[in-house]
Amino acid sequence: MKAYSVDLRKKIVAAHLVEKMSIRKVATRFLVSKSLVQKLVKQQRFEGSLQPKPRGKPQFSYLTNRETEVREMVGEHPDATLVELCELFAQKTGHSVSRAAMCRCLQKLELPRKKNMVQSPSGDRKSPKIKSRVLGKN
Repeated sequence: MKAYSVDLRKKIVAAHLVEKMSIRKVATRFLVSKSLVQKLVKQQRFEGSLQPKPRGKPQFSYLTNRETEVREMVGEHPDATLVELCELFAQKTGHSVSRAAMCRCLQKLELPRKKNMVQSPSGDRKSPKIKSRVLGKN
């Protein structure tokens, strides 16, 4: 659900503080809950603003502001999988990240994830080369 507009919030608070209406009457008049009216009045008193607060919690990643290190890793290991890049990042920085976080970072940096292709004798490109280290075979 979207936040109520600042204009509506101001009208609700003004009805309670200026017009001296009770919180219940204000809630009935504007078709909102009593707790919303209480929350807006309290926010106006303590913060002096009726701007809606940001929703959700902030996202944190160890990859934030590490674009140059990620670019270097991909440059040094162009055929590394996401798991291998995560392991390299953990060795380099001491912080582990998930495959999904690494994938989002690479997409943000517009780095390709295409692997080397096997070329047949006729010159056609076939399926990607599967390396034994990826499959866990020696």
